[in-house]
Amino acid sequence: MPSAESKTAATTAGSGGVQSLERAFDLLERMADAGGEVGLSELSTSSGLPLPTIHRLMRTLVACGYVRQQPNRRYALGPRLIRLGESSSRLLGTWARPYLARLVEETGETANMALLDGDEVVYVAQVPSRHSMRMFTEVGRRVLPHTTGVGKALLASTPPEEVRALLARTGMPAVTEKTITSPDEFLDALRQVHEQGYAVDDNEQEMGVRCLAVPVPDSPAPAAISISGPAGRVTDEATEQMVPILKEVAAELAGALDSTGSA
Repeated sequence: MPSAESKTAATTAGSGGVQSLERAFDLLERMADAGGEVGLSELSTSSGLPLPTIHRLMRTLVACGYVRQQPNRRYALGPRLIRLGESSSRLLGTWARPYLARLVEETGETANMALLDGDEVVYVAQVPSRHSMRMFTEVGRRVLPHTTGVGKALLASTPPEEVRALLARTGMPAVTEKTITSPDEFLDALRQVHEQGYAVDDNEQEMGVRCLAVPVPDSPAPAAISISGPAGRVTDEATEQMVPILKEVAAELAGALDSTGSA
């Protein structure tokens, strides 16, 4: 039978292991927030952890392939995270499908879910409209945020200086004659999205197509859902009816994702 001393040691080791795990994940998230590459001193400043602790955790993450050390001695997110992210995105899309199906049932239009992955928007789920004339976006497709309603919804709460930095990295190529190609105009559009609670893509990704999008509140990763259809059906009058449904479904999806992630 284990002694009281050995039980205490095991408990201490277990709690220390959990703390190390929490700290490692916190560092990975801080790296992602910083653009994927940081120095140890930056991590120490942002996390409040001592350099020796961070160095030990980073050595472990490097050994596991989740972080790599660059020639300039800075640390970058590693390729092994890609597989985890892809699997997580697929699961997220699977969980979202019943909620997207409800959107299709109540609005009649194609419903989508998208995530912000780095500087791009990636579509992770779709349920098509039953209309013969309907919109189709391939799951896995990547687009630039400034061209889409989901992109606006995903960036609406992002600080303006971060949005400008993203636009500087991606550029703002025009996809249609209606695409927003000015950073100032795009920031104005984001302010409007933030105020009204939903985004509109009005022929900006594809002529003849309108899209309405809302963010999924408190999602574990920046996420948005949308409906898209011909401009002749997704009118201003239809928007007044569809937006409350979008917001309601987004809130329900957020609650489901939160309960899925809880212990």
